[in-house]
Amino acid sequence: MYARDMARIATPVGVVTIYGDDAAIASIQIDAIAGPPISGASLPVRAAADQIQAWFAGERTNFDLPLTAARTIRGQVLRDAMVAIGYGEVLSYGALAATIGSSARAIGQACARNPFPIIVPCHRVSNADGSLGAYSAGEGPATKRWLLDFERRDRRDRLL
Repeated sequence: MYARDMARIATPVGVVTIYGDDAAIASIQIDAIAGPPISGASLPVRAAADQIQAWFAGERTNFDLPLTAARTIRGQVLRDAMVAIGYGEVLSYGALAATIGSSARAIGQACARNPFPIIVPCHRVSNADGSLGAYSAGEGPATKRWLLDFERRDRRDRLL
C-alpha cells in the first residue's frame, strides 16, 4: 500500500477508524478516543465508512468491500469462515473450526488478529458454553456484547 487513506466515524461502540488505499481496506480500529470525523478520499475507504454507518443504522447486514488479502491461504480460509457466519448468529470456536477442518485454537487466534472488526465478524464467535470469550477491538467483551445484542435485536425486528 503506497498512499494510505483514513476515514473516522462515530458509532455506538466508539470511534471507528478505517485505513486503506485506492485498492483495498487495510485495517479497521474501534477506539474510545474521539476525534473529528474524516470522510476519507479513496473509494474503498469511503465505501467502508458508508457501509459501516449503514450497518449500525440497521440498513445492511453484510459488507461488500475489497479487503487486503490475508498473509496466508490458511488465514484467508479462517477469515472466510468468520464472514460466513450469518448476521445475528453465533458459533463456538470449536463449531466454526469443525466447518473448515481446523482447530478451535486457530479460530481463536484468527479472531484475536482480525484486522477488520465488524466487517469480518469475529464478534459472532463465542465459547462452547455460550459465554462471550475474548474480543480484541474496542472495549473488549463489552463491545462484543453490544455488537451481538444489536444484531439479535435487529434480526428479530426484521422478522416481525
